[in-house]
Amino acid sequence: MNFLGIDHPAVAADDVEKLSDWYCEVLGYEKWFLHPTVQPLKFVWMLKAPDGTLLEIMPKDDTMRQERTTWTPGWSHLALRVENIQTAIDYLDHQKVTWGGNLMDAIGGGKVRNLFDPEGNMLQILQRTL
Repeated sequence: MNFLGIDHPAVAADDVEKLSDWYCEVLGYEKWFLHPTVQPLKFVWMLKAPDGTLLEIMPKDDTMRQERTTWTPGWSHLALRVENIQTAIDYLDHQKVTWGGNLMDAIGGGKVRNLFDPEGNMLQILQRTL
């Protein structure tokens, strides 16, 4: 099984546009792909860094934001790029992971499937068609 690395981290933002602009203006990202969500008037920006790595800025839900420090556990999700998603699914089935849904189209192209780590943090395996 060949895991290739991290595809993208994701941040759930109060203001997707404002935070996306900050990443572009301050850190040199570019707005790469705009994806509407199922919620009216909400969207997701996929940003691309100069080295081609991606960052997802998505709208937060109605959950109250918890106080966080550097040491607060958890991610929104961590996407791990794989060469072949079906091979990865078969491998992870053998490892008896808990899946968080079925295989679906990935924002920006490719296929993705959610799963959970042992502490319940969401991960994704993702095969890109870039």
